[in-house]
Amino acid sequence: MAWRKSSHSDEEVNCVEVARMTSTKLAIRDSKAPDDPALTLDRGSWLALRSKLSTTGLV
Repeated sequence: MAWRKSSHSDEEVNCVEVARMTSTKLAIRDSKAPDDPALTLDRGSWLALRSKLSTTGLV
């Protein structure tokens, strides 16, 4: 999997990373703990999470 982090993140800053697993699922992990288990979401849950974070000003 290819992990990506927000373009708003600095290179040395720990952040949340996202990777596409399949066309309908993705994984989210903490960059400071890359070997820990990742959270798996379907596309609908990911879009709902992004929407919620966006309305709170966190994205």
